[in-house]
Amino acid sequence: MQSRSLKQNSNPSYINIPDLSSYCGERFNLQISRHRKTISSESKQWFFHTDKYSKDKLEAYNGLNAGLLVSVCYPEAGCTQMRVCTDFLTYLFYFDNISDEMDNSSILEASDIVMNSLHHINSFRTSSRIGTMAKDFYKRMEATASPGALHRFLETMEQFFQSVDQQSRDRDAGHIVDPESYISLRRDTSGCKSCFAMIEYCRNLNIPDDVFEHPVIRRLEDATNDLVSWSNDIFSFRREYAKGDTHNMVSVAMHHYGLNMQDAVDHVAELCRKAIDDFCLQRDNLPSWSPKVDREVSLYVDGLASWIVGILYWSFETERYFGKDAKTIKQSWNVHLGSV
Repeated sequence: MQSRSLKQNSNPSYINIPDLSSYCGERFNLQISRHRKTISSESKQWFFHTDKYSKDKLEAYNGLNAGLLVSVCYPEAGCTQMRVCTDFLTYLFYFDNISDEMDNSSILEASDIVMNSLHHINSFRTSSRIGTMAKDFYKRMEATASPGALHRFLETMEQFFQSVDQQSRDRDAGHIVDPESYISLRRDTSGCKSCFAMIEYCRNLNIPDDVFEHPVIRRLEDATNDLVSWSNDIFSFRREYAKGDTHNMVSVAMHHYGLNMQDAVDHVAELCRKAIDDFCLQRDNLPSWSPKVDREVSLYVDGLASWIVGILYWSFETERYFGKDAKTIKQSWNVHLGSV
């Protein structure tokens, strides 16, 4: 289906966005790691080690506040693990930014470099920044992560790059996918699945593969992924709409359901609330395997919960979506569309 213009819907000067943190209420506990400042400083030095400290790049990096995101999503991580996670999340944001300007062939080339760097860390030679950075953080992860965590990390990174490639093809064709296809694709373009493998790494877990295949675990992961992805779609909509980027659930709802902009935002907000509700329902109905496995599963699910409450908190502490206006928007919940 070819894209029709989203501008046929009414174009308000602002949209009202949901207060999802309040909806989480007392069901989720926000924690912030005490290692945040130290690790953030070290990761910043790592990121700029092979790049120049231009004023614009430095301001963008500081405004991103990736160290805070990691400190609320992996609050129980030790210094070593938290540093790897901060480097990895910074790397993901970096790739997300540069991939917006890549065509399909460039994305495929970048994917080959990164995945060869990860799979063949000692034998694959590259001078590309995205390759050398990937080798560096993965080598540190590899030192202590369980085989299962490493396998899931590599597998989900493959899925991430495949989905980014598909996103690029859709963007070039001016194609807005149907809602079901978008949900499936978005669960991979979000990068969440690799971030969930990092929970295993951070908490030194060694959960059997068959446990991860259990439907309840899958639903918990999907609910977390959907909340992260769809809340991000709402918060980033202003910026993406201005660029004409339609890889966003709000745009999908406008296009396929014929909703105006505010109704589409409200629709996605309701999907976010349902994802939170489903997570809580599945968390209350976890099966039992054995005392050891149950203990580790509980820690893993706690890690998923940290992602839900953490991403909602961080979204108004970063300048990535709302710039310097984030705190003001958090009070009014109104986002003016003219100021991107």
